[in-house]
This record gives sequence, C-alpha cells and structure tokens, in this order.
Amino acid sequence: MNSTIETILNHRSIRKFKDQPLTDEQINLLVKAAQSASTSSNVQAYSIIGVKDPDKKQKLAELAGGQSYVAHTGHFFVFCADLFRHQKVGEMEGADLTESLESTEKFMVAIIDAALAAQNMSVAAESMGLGICYIGGLRNNLPAVSDVLKTPERVIPLFGLTVGHPDQNPDVKPRLPFEHLYFEDEYVTEDQSYKEQLQTYNETVSSYYHERTEGKRSDTWTGQMAKMLSHPQRMYMKEFVQGKGFDKQ
Repeated sequence: MNSTIETILNHRSIRKFKDQPLTDEQINLLVKAAQSASTSSNVQAYSIIGVKDPDKKQKLAELAGGQSYVAHTGHFFVFCADLFRHQKVGEMEGADLTESLESTEKFMVAIIDAALAAQNMSVAAESMGLGICYIGGLRNNLPAVSDVLKTPERVIPLFGLTVGHPDQNPDVKPRLPFEHLYFEDEYVTEDQSYKEQLQTYNETVSSYYHERTEGKRSDTWTGQMAKMLSHPQRMYMKEFVQGKGFDKQ
C-alpha cells in the first residue's frame, strides 16, 4: 500500500463543487499528467478541450441531461477521439491514410487513448485533493455538442470530466467482487456460481444505498442494469461516428 494506491481506492464521484476555478497552473499540470498515459504506438489519437466560457458550460450541462455541476465546477474537460491531426500527417507526408483512419481498429485506438489519458488526469486530480466526475451524458446529443465545441471531421467528443474543489464527501461506491471480474487463464462462465456472486453483490449494493439514503432506496445492481439496458440509448451513434469519418472500414 502507498499513497498512489490509496488515492485510487478512495475514488468517488463528486457532483458538488466549491465556487473556485482551477488555476492555469493546475490545468497545465493535469493536462501534462493526461499526456503521460500510455498511447498505442505513440499515435496519441485524442485531444482535450477545456471549457471555461460560462455560456458554453451551461449549454453542455443542458445537453448532458441537465447535470448542473458541469456548469458549476472548477474546470470542465472534454476528451475527444481525434484523427484530424493524422489526416494532416497524410497531407504533409504525401500519403493516403484514408483506409487506416476509417478503420475500426484506429477508432478503437482513439477511444482507448482518450480513456487512458482521462484516467491519468483523474488520478492526478484526486492526488491534488480535487474531485472529479465523468460525464458520459455528452453523448446524448453529440451533433449539438460538436457544434458547441466546433469539432471538425475525424474528431468526436467522447465524454466530459468535471474537476474542482469538492463540496461533498460521499461514500465510496462498492464495486463487483474480485472473484467475479478477475479470472486466471480463462474466462469462467459456470452459471450457478456466476449468479451467486451477482446476488452477493446485489446485497452489498442494496445495503450501500439503504444507508446512503436513510432507507429511501435499496436498489440492486442487477435491477439497475436490467432497467437501464431494457431501454437502448443513443442509437444514432453508429451513423454519427461514421459521418465523422470513423469506423467505416
């Protein structure tokens, strides 16, 4: 155990921040931490858009489903899959890179690169005493988000990250049991033990919500997932992604 691991294990999403913007020094340090993440073959297929403009933050908060803390946070970062610069690479080097840039593989590389960078930033922010929350709600309406951020072809906003000075201290939300997600040598699918592990997790999650809400909620994880997945979301995504020049090959 060390301070880095303690920071990671103490992660919790913060949705209420003090009215205190991040300094330029903090922003620069967080972006540098993000850039230090691993990247496939040094492709660096992502970009980060920092949003300071209050009107833009308010608009993005609305597009993300009315998440007010997007507008009231120390700083709002948007992580994007980005192959626009690689298109420019092709122009500079006189090479036709279209087949590669439009491949599913490079789309996956861009998503993974962005996610790794964001998690680096998250750990760095929490180590600085800041709080964070991922905002996947931006994908509710990516055409409108792209208009706000003026993202060109081959650039897709993937998710946001609120970073600021916490004004709350929620409990750490319990995760799936170790033995349910870590397998050795091969994936285990034995039905009875699989469902027993999920039921045990249900009991843990239900107790967590019961205590957090003073008895007003007692959700189970499988109940939450079944309810959410019964209503497919953002089904426009494939058409939008391909329209931006990704995942066409």
